[in-house]
Amino acid sequence: MTIALAAALVWAAPGAVQVRAQVADTGAGPVRGTAEGKRIVFRGIPFAAPPLGARRWAPPVPPARWTGVRDARAPARACIQQDHGWNRADHAFRSEDCLTLDVGTAGLAGRRPVLVWIHGGGNYAGSPGDMAAGPLVDRGIVVVGVRYRLGALGFATRRGTAGGNWGVQDQIAALRWVRANIARFGGDPARVTIAGESAGAQDVGLLLTAPAARGLFARAILGSGTPGFGIPWRPRGAAERMAAPIAAMRRASADAVFAAGERLADPLLAGQDYRWLRTTIDGVVLPRAPDRLLEEAPARDVMIGTNAFELDLPGGAAQRDRFIRQSYGANAGRARAYYRLDQPAPPADPRRGTRDQQIATDATFRCPAQRLARLLAGKGARVWSYRFDGSDDGAMTRHGAELPYIYGGKPIGGVAVIDYWANFIRTGDPNGSALPRWPAFDAAGSGIEIDNRGARGGQEAPGGICQWSDTL
Repeated sequence: MTIALAAALVWAAPGAVQVRAQVADTGAGPVRGTAEGKRIVFRGIPFAAPPLGARRWAPPVPPARWTGVRDARAPARACIQQDHGWNRADHAFRSEDCLTLDVGTAGLAGRRPVLVWIHGGGNYAGSPGDMAAGPLVDRGIVVVGVRYRLGALGFATRRGTAGGNWGVQDQIAALRWVRANIARFGGDPARVTIAGESAGAQDVGLLLTAPAARGLFARAILGSGTPGFGIPWRPRGAAERMAAPIAAMRRASADAVFAAGERLADPLLAGQDYRWLRTTIDGVVLPRAPDRLLEEAPARDVMIGTNAFELDLPGGAAQRDRFIRQSYGANAGRARAYYRLDQPAPPADPRRGTRDQQIATDATFRCPAQRLARLLAGKGARVWSYRFDGSDDGAMTRHGAELPYIYGGKPIGGVAVIDYWANFIRTGDPNGSALPRWPAFDAAGSGIEIDNRGARGGQEAPGGICQWSDTL
């Protein structure tokens, strides 16, 4: 008899208090979670061996089996990162031994749909936080939050190593763990949705392309991020040259390696915050360019969207011109004409910001998301597109502003938009109950607009700047 079965729901007598199971089995041994209201939460379950010593800059391998029941009640350490203020708690509670995941479930019996959350943070910071204890669990969904190697420890490509994109390899290892174990936590391994925001959405996009991830999930959600953020792919040779200064740091402390990695420079990028977001074709996780791999990948239901304002563009005219040349290539002249850069900048739009902020948001978020939606829909996938433009105080929407509404359950304009996401995770279609109808993406660019007035169907205007964008 398995531990999960032995610890199943116990009834003393009709009308007695229900005692819910808090111990589940895994392939490496049993774990003990904690009951939190209607949820059972397991934190810090290893899905791979610690990436220490010779395992630094190496593919993840399964964890060693443990004896006894492993305590999975305390918060788990975040992966190595520097302090940027917004991530101070993760920085203070960090470790190189961090390849763990959290699971939140309403019970160990049954077969519920599963959401695997891949956190954002530029691929250099962040953690899943307490996503596994969030309100999606109360809607009958098993939620898994994944930690993965960050910065140079997770995304540097070293000469002489077979592979790279170690953080994405960690995510694939976590998905393999989910396929093998989630049924013991009340989840259905055949109904797994992967989701992420910002860098997490980029990584979800890469998982859509990666041959090694095929068969590990059924659906995907990308919020404010695509496989390349509109930046040209990085060839492996260029990645090796960029990482050359840290090549001999295998025995250095993890913090020292990470700090050295944050000083590496990609000559293509004016600002280096995107050094770990420029996608590397490493030859293993990504044997070819992601757009080519997408053409070969199976069609899967996908939800994809952006916020009305996502990104600032400091640096003045010189930086803006460089940005437009990089984003639109041979169509840079058309882009300049579209934004009327030969004329003084108009007053800032109260919803989309200044002209330069609109340029940055369009090229890095909105247009790549449109291109990805069209590419996937052209393959026969069901695609659901959204644009979020809400805020508590009526001010301009910002990058990440949608998260408390979509995953935290806050209503907006009288609509619980979390229910759209819950429906999609269950069935691949966000529509249901009394929610305003969300039209599927089509040739007219149909989707849904979400703002302080609620949610309603809409369409992308024909033409526009995105017709000259051919990047993801």
